[in-house]
Amino acid sequence: MIGRTLSHYRITAKLGEGGMGEVWRATDTVLNRDVALKVLPDEMAADPERLERFRREAQAIAALNHPNIVTIYSVEEADEVHLLTMELVDGQSLDQMLPPSGFDLERLFPLTIQIAEALASAHERGIVHRDLKPANVMATGDGRVKVLDFGLAKLAEPEAEDAETQLMTRDGMILGTVPYMSPEQVQAKPVDHRSDVFSLGILLYEMATGGRPFRGDNEASLISAVLKDQPPSVTEVKADLPNHLGRIIQRCLEKDPERRYQSAKDVRYELDALREEVEGPSRRFQTIEELKAALQQATHRSDVAQASIAVLPFANLGAEPENEYFGDGLAEEIMNALAQVDGLKVIARTSAFSFKGKSQDVRQIAQVLGVSHVLEGSVRRSGDRLRVSAQLVAADDGAHAWSERFDRPMTDVFAMQDEMAAAITMALRGRLGVPRAPARQYVPDIDAYESYLSGRIHLNQFTPEAFNRAKADLDRAMRADPSYAKPHAELALAYFIRGMHFMQPMREVAPFVRAGVTRALELDPTDPQPRFVLGAIALAEDYQWADAAEHFAASMSGPHVPGHARWIYASLYLRGLGRFEESAAEMRRAAEQDPLNGTWQAIWAAHLIDANRVDEAMDIAHRSIDIDSTYFLPHNMLGEASWAAGRRGEAVAAFERAHALAPWFAVTSGWLAAAYRLTGRDDRADALLDTMGPTSRPLWGRVLYHLLTSELDAAADWYERMIEERDPFALLYARTPTTGPLRAHHRWHRLSELMKLPG
Repeated sequence: MIGRTLSHYRITAKLGEGGMGEVWRATDTVLNRDVALKVLPDEMAADPERLERFRREAQAIAALNHPNIVTIYSVEEADEVHLLTMELVDGQSLDQMLPPSGFDLERLFPLTIQIAEALASAHERGIVHRDLKPANVMATGDGRVKVLDFGLAKLAEPEAEDAETQLMTRDGMILGTVPYMSPEQVQAKPVDHRSDVFSLGILLYEMATGGRPFRGDNEASLISAVLKDQPPSVTEVKADLPNHLGRIIQRCLEKDPERRYQSAKDVRYELDALREEVEGPSRRFQTIEELKAALQQATHRSDVAQASIAVLPFANLGAEPENEYFGDGLAEEIMNALAQVDGLKVIARTSAFSFKGKSQDVRQIAQVLGVSHVLEGSVRRSGDRLRVSAQLVAADDGAHAWSERFDRPMTDVFAMQDEMAAAITMALRGRLGVPRAPARQYVPDIDAYESYLSGRIHLNQFTPEAFNRAKADLDRAMRADPSYAKPHAELALAYFIRGMHFMQPMREVAPFVRAGVTRALELDPTDPQPRFVLGAIALAEDYQWADAAEHFAASMSGPHVPGHARWIYASLYLRGLGRFEESAAEMRRAAEQDPLNGTWQAIWAAHLIDANRVDEAMDIAHRSIDIDSTYFLPHNMLGEASWAAGRRGEAVAAFERAHALAPWFAVTSGWLAAAYRLTGRDDRADALLDTMGPTSRPLWGRVLYHLLTSELDAAADWYERMIEERDPFALLYARTPTTGPLRAHHRWHRLSELMKLPG
């Protein structure tokens, strides 16, 4: 074959072969690029069933659009040869690069997370790989993973299940690679995406340890091992691996599909959360120089002569890594106490904690965050003793404005925090005129406090598993101290955020939100957090605008307004009323409090688009991408701003990047499908719409598509469904320019009444 030309492809080298055909490197002489050709052997092409499987591989891959899945270019026939042209991946397969003892964690996490992301994207489109193994995973020189060979993929169409199973098991043939197959697969039973989860578990095991979990001298004994054996935990094979990694892999390898993770996305969430526990919250920036170059001018910073402080997470010097949460929690408690000081700007958690685990000069950190002072420290727990060292560093000269060491019993932790807050504000008073820190209102039970800290740290991981752990911790705190208000308020906010992010329906979380904030306010009427959550649920669930306004006003009158409060107030209330300049100003304040929070930056851009400040919105979207280019929302906002500016080509490119990063986000899908339709790419629009089933959330993606394509009756249908389901996006977009055509439609009057829109 080498040297032969098929159509306009000149074959230059053989790359490999498998049950589905041979793979060759070739040069596309028309486009002058190298590609991979999969050629079906003559004897297989003569078999109608095998030929159909070959075509199905092309269909399966073509339906996918993800940076971690190989791209298909075309299906062709030349000189009676059937071939598939694909992206040529320059790199090594995992079986070529896997060390004898497995990858170290620094290499393991990026690789495994990308594999899980690729599978999650395929599963969301009803596609099962069926042959996941090291040879089918490539890694490029820059660390990008590409999952190859969906030749055994099965489109999950129930009506075709019987015929599919018969085809796959004809003459007793079991498709797949036995060492990486699930129990249901080796028994030739029907499989779904959970079979890939099992194969992913095998792959994770091998990547972590260098060896496979199931072994046998022959195929029969190997199949028996897959069906019956319980492999040793990876921590038994390799003692320095995290215990939770062993639990993740063990759950993937459950024999019963019902007991496994139910989606590859859940595995990805777990791996990412574990990576953060091991490496720290942020690994995006390895040096301060990287961060400064990427951030540039992330927000319009205030003059650093203003009294301002960043509280870094306290380093855990103890022998027990599970106490890491205590150092983080202690820093947050100091942060929250200082935030109550009138006139003192306190950088929020996301930005301050971006530097966790990095040995950086605090003066440079202060320069990046735009603050006058930085507080850093360490904590060591030994039995019931707590040893804390802290120092307040001035950004202008690096001098210690204050430092102290504490050695106290755990029961004195609250007095110690109060002393620290008072000492810090006293030091700042001399330099910047900051008033005293307010006195503590309530001293909780120490066990309740520890459970509360642990729960709050879990909530910051923002995964379903972490939420369950957080709820258990917060429930434990409530039982330990029934008069402690903060666990009730924290859990209520967590439930509301779940509703806002479609992790649970808003109507389902509403009772938990109301119960939590009601109890929190009974215990502590001075805490502003329950008030803004109460306003949020009054608006999102009952459309009670006047009540919401009262609660928001009460919660935002103090010296410190949390970023979540500004986001909810700006997005649900101000934006819902069409007060876009005010909503943009609120999001600007949130971004200034938390300058490395890419979410606040991206949402700020959205509000600027509404206010017709499109150039500013594009600038902010670019800055948000600088902070984290792997986050989908800034790319989506850049697309929306570019579309509003009439730059359709740039908009489509931005939407495509956002969709590749988050194919599950229906808003991006709606924008991209409409953009394809309006730029004459109907086939792509149709394919994308096919992936947006009635369960895709937010429903605004459907409304958006029909609005942009001038199908107003359909847009009204979907909008009414949003309102019925209490989809928060119904409020977010009620008065935006995008819904202008719908507001001129005869059905808007009813939609407006359903949302009780004022005016």
